[in-house]
Amino acid sequence: MKTNKLIGTKEFYMKMLAIAVPIMIQNGITNFVGMLDNIMVGQIGTNQMSGVSIINQLIFVFNLCIFGGISGAGIFSAQYYGQGNHEGVRFTFRFKLLICAFITLIGAFVLSVFGENLISLYIHSDGNPAGAEETMYYAKLYLRVMMFNLLPFALAQAYAGTLRECDDTLLPMKAGIIAVFVNLVFNYLLIYGKLGFPMLGVVGAAIATVLSRIIEMLIIIVYTHTHSTRHKFIKDAYKSLYIPSELRKNILIKGTPLLLNEALWSAGQTILLQNYSVRGLEVIAALNISSTISNVFNVVFISMGSSISIILGQELGSGKPDVKEDSYKLAVFAVLACVFTGFLLAIAAPFFPQIYNTEENVKELARNFILIAAFFMPMYAYENAAYFTIRSGGKTFITFLFDSCFVWVFSIPLAFSLTHFTALPIIQIYIFCQLIELIKCIIGFNMVKSGFWINRLTENF
Repeated sequence: MKTNKLIGTKEFYMKMLAIAVPIMIQNGITNFVGMLDNIMVGQIGTNQMSGVSIINQLIFVFNLCIFGGISGAGIFSAQYYGQGNHEGVRFTFRFKLLICAFITLIGAFVLSVFGENLISLYIHSDGNPAGAEETMYYAKLYLRVMMFNLLPFALAQAYAGTLRECDDTLLPMKAGIIAVFVNLVFNYLLIYGKLGFPMLGVVGAAIATVLSRIIEMLIIIVYTHTHSTRHKFIKDAYKSLYIPSELRKNILIKGTPLLLNEALWSAGQTILLQNYSVRGLEVIAALNISSTISNVFNVVFISMGSSISIILGQELGSGKPDVKEDSYKLAVFAVLACVFTGFLLAIAAPFFPQIYNTEENVKELARNFILIAAFFMPMYAYENAAYFTIRSGGKTFITFLFDSCFVWVFSIPLAFSLTHFTALPIIQIYIFCQLIELIKCIIGFNMVKSGFWINRLTENF
């Protein structure tokens, strides 16, 4: 592979960064405030922090189901926008609204009926029944309020995803910044009971999150509808729910594997956490601390993945001939960026756990988990880039096999075997479970190189 296939022009990177940076800023601020939220709850106690962490893991499954549900339509949206076909974008937007409503109903039912059973999967007393009971209590309190977060999140994603696919990444970023500021302020007021507000602890943290999501949703919806001259897809979007049957069928064909992938992948991550939790409540607390700061740094490769999907989707829709070469350039840039990002995360590893009001062994575990995440970040970046490259051409069944099937066939059995049938320390187990993902990198490299994913979906619609 020649070097010029890996390095793009200044204009190429400027276009990429114009899409990636606003997404990065939005996600970065969101995760940064989420980190402050986590630290604030962590100041109350380890059991409160663990209870909130468990519920956030369950909400994480719902969030990714929403993401997967709208992603199938989003592939078509990006290609329609590349064609200049605003009516096509309108049809895909309607599909997103319908699928979000369906997933929200299912999510609300599952969490309200089976919530306590799901929480109990993560709680192992490990000689501390009082701690386990307290963790369950705080988790249930937090979940009751977070149920009201589902619909605002879903609607905001349906609108924001379409705006990004139509080259408007700034509005979702601005809405996200305002929302996280609201979240931060009300966290301070309601968790600790400042300025005359009641001290609500974990319930206050949940209320603050719900308020911020509602505000984010309202900003995005109001702006989109009041700027219909720019966002032409929104005009008459609610006039009917009509979607051409052939397009609806094709979105379902392409989108169902993505929905299943996000559902199974996120569920797989919760099962991995459940396997790790067999080693004690302190492991959950340490992984919560680790994931809190890792998520702030992970926005780099996550945002790169979103921009890769949008850029390659628009190029496929417009008929650009050298899409494969551009995919190489995007992947190389993402990996190099994450070499630097991983280095910064490693620097933070010894210091970040010290912020928390928790036991020393939890802090030591968290430090090691953070260092592992930092080391493997370039690998995560390439996996993500390969996934979104393949997805941009609508090869969603392949991405389903590549992503979620890999977790269930390789990662989960490995974690289960090591945690249940060996005496290995949890840190070594965690490293082995990351190393196995090198297989995904090799598979992803060969699939991208083959070019089978180059597919112009909207030529006949």
